Amino acid sequence: MLTPEQHARQLIDAQLATAGWLVQDYKQLNLGAAAGIAVREYPTASGPADYALLIDRRLVGMVEAKKEGTSLTAVAEQTARYRASSTKHAQRVADELPFGYEANGQEIRFIDARDPEPRSRPVFGFHRPDTLRDWTRQIGTLRARLRNLPVVTTAGLRDCQIEALRNLDVSLKDDRPRALIQMATGSGKTFTAVSFIYRLIKFAGAKRVLFLVDRGNLGRQTLQ
Repeated sequence: MLTPEQHARQLIDAQLATAGWLVQDYKQLNLGAAAGIAVREYPTASGPADYALLIDRRLVGMVEAKKEGTSLTAVAEQTARYRASSTKHAQRVADELPFGYEANGQEIRFIDARDPEPRSRPVFGFHRPDTLRDWTRQIGTLRARLRNLPVVTTAGLRDCQIEALRNLDVSLKDDRPRALIQMATGSGKTFTAVSFIYRLIKFAGAKRVLFLVDRGNLGRQTLQ
């Protein structure tokens, strides 16, 4: 019979593997085995980290594992300690590793320490090694870029559209990404949506946008 901790580790191993990480024990460490490696019980000055994440032989982050049912909201400080602790055997992308995860087999929380006001947040799964590699190469994070969006170009826009775009900019700059724009029928909601999607891609470096509608003609109108 597995203990709750062992069962959680099995689940976390599988989640890491699904995301493209090669999971290894520290005693069998082989930095050249894959581009992205998750190493169990990696030694740090603060004790062994549950998992260390290495990309192209360099440390980029840590994962703190807990048993199933453990609340993860109070675990981020422990992850931060490991991210800041000195390590051996591999180069680091920064003195303080940028990426940290907390996981219990059912939930995963993530933090990017390079954000203007970093905080742990829930994610659906571990990020792929390619994704973290790309982020380490970028100047600033998405949240940092959202604080420096250029002023809205108002030519061809209605007053209500200008107000919506400007207020959305304020919400994003204040790190309040969940925003609701309410506009009357015929006021140009689709064009407003396309406008801020364009700004997110052009100026913030967003890669993917989910545009969800309840009728096919709205999707076709947006695409056009």
